[in-house]
Amino acid sequence: MFNLFRRKKNYVTIEPDEIFIDSKNLPKFDPGRFQGRLEKPIGQRTIIAVGAAFAIIALLYIGKIWNLQIIDGAVYATRAETNRLRHIPVFPERGTIYDRNGEPLAWNEGKSVDGKLSLRQYNRRSGLAHLVGYLKYPAKDAAGFYYQESFTGVDGVEKLWNETLAGQTGRLIIEVDATSQTTWQNIFLPPINGNDLKLSVDAKLSDVFYSFIKNLANEVHFEGGAGVLMDIQSGEILALTSFPEYDQNIIAAGDDKNAIDKFLNDPRNPFLNRVTGGVYTPGSTIKPFIAVGALTEKIITPEKQILSTGSIAIPNPYDKTKESVFVDWKAHGWVDMRQALAVSSNVYFYEIGGGFGEQAGLGINGIEKYLRMFGFGRGADNPFFGDLTGTIPNPEWKKENFEDGLWRIGDTYHTVIGQYGVQVTPFQLLRAIAAIANDGVLMEPTVLLEDNNWNMIKKILPFKKEDLQVVKEGLRRGVLAGTASGLNIPEVAMAAKTGTAELGFSKQFVNSWVTGFFPYENPRFAFVVIMEKGPRANTTGAAYVMRQLLEWLATNRPEYLE
Repeated sequence: MFNLFRRKKNYVTIEPDEIFIDSKNLPKFDPGRFQGRLEKPIGQRTIIAVGAAFAIIALLYIGKIWNLQIIDGAVYATRAETNRLRHIPVFPERGTIYDRNGEPLAWNEGKSVDGKLSLRQYNRRSGLAHLVGYLKYPAKDAAGFYYQESFTGVDGVEKLWNETLAGQTGRLIIEVDATSQTTWQNIFLPPINGNDLKLSVDAKLSDVFYSFIKNLANEVHFEGGAGVLMDIQSGEILALTSFPEYDQNIIAAGDDKNAIDKFLNDPRNPFLNRVTGGVYTPGSTIKPFIAVGALTEKIITPEKQILSTGSIAIPNPYDKTKESVFVDWKAHGWVDMRQALAVSSNVYFYEIGGGFGEQAGLGINGIEKYLRMFGFGRGADNPFFGDLTGTIPNPEWKKENFEDGLWRIGDTYHTVIGQYGVQVTPFQLLRAIAAIANDGVLMEPTVLLEDNNWNMIKKILPFKKEDLQVVKEGLRRGVLAGTASGLNIPEVAMAAKTGTAELGFSKQFVNSWVTGFFPYENPRFAFVVIMEKGPRANTTGAAYVMRQLLEWLATNRPEYLE
């Protein structure tokens, strides 16, 4: 009741401007911080305009979603189920391999059935298979998808320089539908083609070299053979051939199963590169290196003569009442070192190798020492020539391989003439004979033309030039009037050493060797030829092959004989 009679108050609205009217007179007024300014609310029209814009955008999205999900949903669902992205390899062009004269040895020609691969073709000349090698193509499954996407070199240059020749595979992305039809594609990684290689070999020379070896093997029943020719100044290989060989085009194509089976089942092993992968009893071809060792150790002078009556005899270690006889291949009479090399006197080398009577010998340790200095007993530094070491027999080797492991003087005698357990590769013999021709420079050969890597590797052996000259003169005499007289031709002065290595207990088969260098006065080339496992009664061997090659060179490549 009391409140009913209370007087109502009248309120007067005060404008904000009246409150802050004197704010600009404040002592620390800062307009930069909006002091003295009024904040006003966003207008209703602005809010409506922004809201309308968002509403339109939302409607557009809803419309698109409606179109994708409701109207065309079934179509896109089907496409999503059937379309696939595929990553397709784009294969590069493999590099071409040339010989020293620019003749192609391996190149690309034609396409595979699916059009994706360039097919590899190989020169039809003989004698190149083990040098050039072959490749395997990228592999695909039954559905046509490549699960192995690179070319792989399998043998020879194709294998060792595979990365250089191969290039880099590219990548193509394609979209295909359920029927495998391409609906879209794009290359995101282009292929990089491989680089070419130029080899040091002469293809035509290799061809005729091979034919001479093949013909002789077929005529007189050698199981196989090999030949190699090297420039002793650069280390470049001019010819490297091995018989028998396989057909690179047949092996690479892989289609002719019957032909491939014949290669695989051939007991002569056409896949073996006999120059680098064959180990053989060298016979008398190691005598020049023993001679260098004997002169270096002053075991004998070049002029001292030793009498060869056709054999020497020592007490039999099993029965002192009997003798062990070590035969020469004939009685040579009195021979000095030059003549002993020329006629290949076994007795002379028995005595300077193992000692006899008052003549001291190198002994088995000395023999091993000098053979190893010339590179025997170890593989090549250049991986193309392999890592086969061969065998240089010594007392430790005999203990490991024979029940009666005692080393006897007879073992030394057999070793010094390249028999018993001595095993070398033709490559090792080539490198060693080139060192004699080079006055003691041991080269590392190469199959690349103008190679600035391997042919720069040279080892200077610690031999006197005059000692090496004695051996050279003995090898020259062997051509003029010795075991290598078959190489005495008017077109070029040769220096050479032959060797005949008896095989097995029955000794019915032999390996026939010849090695040497030419021209004699200014050596440029070293060579090795081996004819493998021929009948002992045969008198035609490796020297005949080399003579044919020299005569061919005189007519067709006279620049090699200058």
